[in-house]
Amino acid sequence: MSENSDIKEAWSHFQDFQHVFLATMEGDHPRVRPVTLVYFEKRFWITTGTKSAKVKQIKNNPKVEFCLLFKEKDMDCCLRVAGLAKIIRDRETKAKIARHCDFFSKHWKDIDDPDYTLLEMCPHRNRIRNTEKNHPRKLQSGLTGPSK
Repeated sequence: MSENSDIKEAWSHFQDFQHVFLATMEGDHPRVRPVTLVYFEKRFWITTGTKSAKVKQIKNNPKVEFCLLFKEKDMDCCLRVAGLAKIIRDRETKAKIARHCDFFSKHWKDIDDPDYTLLEMCPHRNRIRNTEKNHPRKLQSGLTGPSK
């Protein structure tokens, strides 16, 4: 399989919303938690509480990794994506993501709610692994999503 088809395959697993495991760093200890990853306009977003530990950790160290679990041809697979997280302050972007997320109003009053923080996940590397071939495929290009 060519690298280009690997990349298309990797991105084909993302839906508008999915649960992933997000890893951040607190000092020299990794911290992992499930989050809802929003895949919108070929970019990755996480809505979260401003006071959450992940926001503090990302302010101190923006390096993150998330892992998506999925099944393919009756095999358990995972897609690991490493990159940087950015805290988004742009009001228009925050509003666009809030409108896209049907769960937004369950957590925040509006986009000006001081407890609403929007994170953008900016990938730079990913790997696919399955149980049949326990060797990961590294994908180094096209990591911001399929061609626009």
